[in-house]
Amino acid sequence: MALKWPIVPLGKVLTHRKEFIKIDDIQIYKRCRVQLHAQGIILRDQVPGAEIKTKNQQVCHSEEFLVAEIDAKVGGYGIVPTVLENAIVSSHYFLFSINGSLLRPDFLNWFIRTPFFHDQVSAQGSTNYAAIRPQHVLDYKIPLPSLPEQQRIVARINALAAKIEEARGLRHQATEEVETLMLSALRHLRLPRETVVKRISACSTMSTGTTPPSERSDYYGGLIQWYTPGDLQYQRQLGVSSRTLSEVAIAERKARMFEPGTVLLVAIGGSLGKVALTHECCSANQQITGIKFSDEVLPEYGFWWMRRLGKDLMAAAPQATLPIINQVRIGAFEISIPTLSEQRQIVEKLDGLQAKVDGLKRLQSETASELDALLPSIIDKAFKGELV
Repeated sequence: MALKWPIVPLGKVLTHRKEFIKIDDIQIYKRCRVQLHAQGIILRDQVPGAEIKTKNQQVCHSEEFLVAEIDAKVGGYGIVPTVLENAIVSSHYFLFSINGSLLRPDFLNWFIRTPFFHDQVSAQGSTNYAAIRPQHVLDYKIPLPSLPEQQRIVARINALAAKIEEARGLRHQATEEVETLMLSALRHLRLPRETVVKRISACSTMSTGTTPPSERSDYYGGLIQWYTPGDLQYQRQLGVSSRTLSEVAIAERKARMFEPGTVLLVAIGGSLGKVALTHECCSANQQITGIKFSDEVLPEYGFWWMRRLGKDLMAAAPQATLPIINQVRIGAFEISIPTLSEQRQIVEKLDGLQAKVDGLKRLQSETASELDALLPSIIDKAFKGELV
């Protein structure tokens, strides 16, 4: 930390306040908690006093510095916001009032996110949470410029943070627009005039996955990929499943196998409509329906068609807490079937568009990582006196 400003102990600008109240069983209390990594103080819940077992609690006031005894070493501290005035915390928290004639709360709020502050907390005592005591906090050092300079630094950080947040919003919007572009291309797919239209049930066979009994550990951990909705990412290419099955589960008919070229469709749950295409023999749980199209439909074309139907499938599912679409409803949807050569051309165009979309998403992901690293760098420079 540069010595551009005086470095003083927090005890010069903070006072440990240890005052407790007796909880009234019929009163409603706001309880707050700290988020880790210096991400601020938030509302935990609001409960009647009768539900609070520990009757001696501390009352927080806005713009106080709150430190969690247990989580301090992982950034469990922050400034109490106005909305949490009079919120309560247990004795496992430390409250410090701030001397406003020397230190701005918003200046401290940014400072506690610096490596300089975090390293002081992490270096204190052993890994035992009890090593963090109020006196330790008061001994931590802080650069202390004048109040006008503090105000300038805070205003500068706030302005740059707002620009970063705006950039994040634009990146998120761009990601959504890119995905909308892909869906629009599918919805407005130009098909040859002489295209056969059939119900899906007339040109495919369907089967639903299963979950082997969980108490049989020998059914799991083998070499057979066993997919669940979380493993499907609206992409044709399937990755490695989060869990696998053994040959024992297959031999004892406790799981269903899907052949290569089977379209896997999530038919139960909030991600209903997710699709993927198998490239090897695999299995799936009961939330996934496998659709094996006949030879007149290329597997890749079948995948794109089912992805095209995504929103329609969701709309066709009976309105319930858990959306479900059964094989009968799936089979009632129609598929337009051009010649195999025309299907190949369509697949090639859609694959090409998807590759461009994936490239844009990768670029946006890299940009997101750069944005995430930018604010900590700005804060660090600000408290080294390097932010103009």
